[in-house]
Amino acid sequence: MILDKTGPSPRNDHSGMNMRLISAGTLLGLTATCLPISGAFCQTTRAPSLQSILNAQAADLHHDLKGVVVQQHGKTLAEAYFNGDGPTTLHDIRSATKSFTALLMGIAIDRHLVHSVDDPIGRYLPSLKSDVGTTVTIKDLLNMRSGLDSDDQDPSALGAESRLDSAPDWAAAAFAVPLKRSPGAKYVYSSLNAFLTGAIVESTSRMPLDAFAKNELFGPLGIRDFEWRHLADGRTTGQGNLQITTRDLARVGQLMLDGGRASGRQIVPKQWVDESLACQVTISDVDKYADCYGYMWYTKTENVDGHDILIHFASGNGGNKIYIVPSLDMIVAITSSAYNQPYGQQRSHQILLDVLAATYR
Repeated sequence: MILDKTGPSPRNDHSGMNMRLISAGTLLGLTATCLPISGAFCQTTRAPSLQSILNAQAADLHHDLKGVVVQQHGKTLAEAYFNGDGPTTLHDIRSATKSFTALLMGIAIDRHLVHSVDDPIGRYLPSLKSDVGTTVTIKDLLNMRSGLDSDDQDPSALGAESRLDSAPDWAAAAFAVPLKRSPGAKYVYSSLNAFLTGAIVESTSRMPLDAFAKNELFGPLGIRDFEWRHLADGRTTGQGNLQITTRDLARVGQLMLDGGRASGRQIVPKQWVDESLACQVTISDVDKYADCYGYMWYTKTENVDGHDILIHFASGNGGNKIYIVPSLDMIVAITSSAYNQPYGQQRSHQILLDVLAATYR
């Protein structure tokens, strides 16, 4: 399910501010300027209609949409910001963070810090309960099929994120969560799975997850400005609360679209990218926005004007998204602060559909 915690208020939450818009080109009578984007351009065959879609979002009455970037063939077609945010504003993307944590696991395996997704997690986290450590695999965590007594929809579950947040020691409480069902048997959305995934990367790399990300993912991508929440014991929250710009969300989407390669360097193994985006677990019966789940990335086939379009995406509470459209070589990145509001997901989904419909006109 596309659900996750409320979390601490992001540093750059300007939801009470008046709307403002930065856009590329002078379109539909709206005066705007080109943004200083490397390799970007202001006009293409479809850029005016795409930009008008983004411009129209300025009329949204909720005042919590933050930014939208549309890229195709690695170039920016349209870009707009709202409610006080801009190109350099860091935004808390909530559970879209999980998709980043999964990429870091792929890098850790490629660096031979972790042996295999088939390893039992107790090999790397020996303080876990014995049956958890010996039967749950890393793949079970990545597929949200760990079998742990953890369900972000069920506050009574011992490992529910809301319950862990109220514990005196978040990490200790997380490591003590027992099994509820056999690992690998059932998809249950749980932030605990992503936390444990990140904890394994931290344990094997011997550095905080955000430091590992800076060295192995963000640095090579040219992402220099980000913040990531830490627990009291210093652990990074692999399950959420990464703050990043909308442009850099699009940059990570482009990395996935390009098979893990950027600037002539293979940053994430292509096989890992392929497996992350593969339909490994069917979840359409519990999630109306997705057909299936891979390694903490979602997949959905959308029908737009009679065209079936395969979409891969990262998703976070409030409508934070990285949409990847392989058939169009397109990325749509959205930041939004509609935390715990159903319309946040609905709005981002509609922006995607509008962009796709404009592309096929």
